Amino acid sequence: MNIDDVIAEKIAAAARKAAAGKQRRAELAAARKRGLAYRNAQKLRRLAEALDNTSMAASGA
Repeated sequence: MNIDDVIAEKIAAAARKAAAGKQRRAELAAARKRGLAYRNAQKLRRLAEALDNTSMAASGA
């Protein structure tokens, strides 16, 4: 094994590590997006329910 082989292996290992990091970040971003969508849907449901439970009278009675 000569120095070129060692360097090629190190470059390949660095590329694998970068690809794994990119994949991990993509998975985390997708999970975050799903979580934010879920939170937003919950908020909209709560707001809709609050509107259904309130009257439009000025006194609030």
